Amino acid sequence: MSVGEARARTGGKRPEAVLLDVREKPEWRAGHAPGAVHAPLTGLVAGAALPVSTRGRALVVICRSGHRSQRAARLLAGRGADAVDVVGGMNAWAAAGYPVVGERESGGPPA
Repeated sequence: MSVGEARARTGGKRPEAVLLDVREKPEWRAGHAPGAVHAPLTGLVAGAALPVSTRGRALVVICRSGHRSQRAARLLAGRGADAVDVVGGMNAWAAAGYPVVGERESGGPPA
């Protein structure tokens, strides 16, 4: 799904889906979408459970560029979740001018 569709589905007062960021902790800290939930792909692959706040909800999965989120969405769908990935990831999110929160270690775009 596009970043525009992702923002529409996960934003607002009553979002229909959870934005699940599967990047690693340093990337998350460098900048993430407001309201996103963090669950690194490495943990998911190792069998970690999803955060409680995501259970039973549709998941819009995002990473830096779209590769890890695609893998995570397939993994989660295999576990029975309603999961789709965001094409272009946080790179596309930031390029579209959508908000990013968090400490930026380098002062550059989100990792």
